[in-house]
Formats: sequence, C-alpha cells, structure tokens
Amino acid sequence: MLELAIARALYDRYPEASEGRLAKIRAHVVSRHSCAGVAKELDLGRYLLALAQDVPDAELERISRSRNVLAALLEAAIAAVYLEYGFEVVEPAIVDAFDERIEFARTGRVDHKTELQEALARSGNQVQYTVLEIEGPSHDRRFVCAAVIAGAQVGLGKGTTKKAAEQEAALQALEALGIAHDPIRP
Repeated sequence: MLELAIARALYDRYPEASEGRLAKIRAHVVSRHSCAGVAKELDLGRYLLALAQDVPDAELERISRSRNVLAALLEAAIAAVYLEYGFEVVEPAIVDAFDERIEFARTGRVDHKTELQEALARSGNQVQYTVLEIEGPSHDRRFVCAAVIAGAQVGLGKGTTKKAAEQEAALQALEALGIAHDPIRP
C-alpha cells in the first residue's frame, strides 16, 4: 500500500519527471528511515508501550524507539487500515503523512552516493570509499570514511554506520566538485 500510494502521488504530481528520478524519490520516501520518522510523528511508540505488558520496562523502552520496530509498526498500521477500509481511504492518509518527505526528496539531495556516482560516470571517473577510522564499542560505533576520486580524497564523512559516513563523504565530494542538484519542478 505504502509504495503504491507514494508512486501514484509522485506520478500524478510530476508527470514530466523521468521514471528513474521518480523511482529514487519513491525509494527515499518509503525507506525504513522515513517510515520510522512518520511513526515517531504519529507517536506510535507510545501505543506500543501501552499494549505490551510482559516485557521489562527497559527493554520495552528500547524497542519502542527502534527505527526498525517503528517502521514495521507503521507498515502494520497502514495494512490494518487498508484491510478494514480499503485503498481509497488509506491512500490520502499515507500521502499526507509522507508529504514533507516527498517534498524534501523532490528538492533536496537524498542519495549522495548514487548522485556522485552518476555524475562521475558521465565523465568516465569513479569514486571509491575508504574507511579511515572505526571508533567505539561494537554497539556504539563511529565511522570516518573518505570519498576518493582519481587517488585524491575529495570528501570526508562521519557517521554511526559505514553507509552514513560514506553518504556524508559523497555529499562533501559533490559540493567540492561543484556538482549542482537539479530538483524536480512542480
């Protein structure tokens, strides 16, 4: 339901946009990260806390804040509304709940690594990512990664995951290379 509702909204709003660009926006909008954000906005974690009874408080508190749990909870809530009321009722609610994320994905940079890779491919170049540092215990890691193009470090990123650090490094590289972002026009 979620992907269909978002795909339809994007196609209706931006009929001139390329299929590839719309697919990238859709992927960002329906990602676990976005779903968890919407679940937090809707305060679904609080409802989970109210329903669970046989789970220790500390564990329940941790679970209710988990990005994966919140995203799954949102998807389950969407499915429940769909099963009870049908697609025509749930579709506008989905689009409304994700509207800010659609706008952000339309106008902002959301997948820096892919954007950098595509821009470099047009000029015959490639990017490689190198992990420079890993800090902290296994449950609380911090990564430092570099974006390297033609042997030169062009961007540096830090994050709690390797992927997040690479994304930040790619963004720095895009900015350093002066690669402009082209938002979809409404």
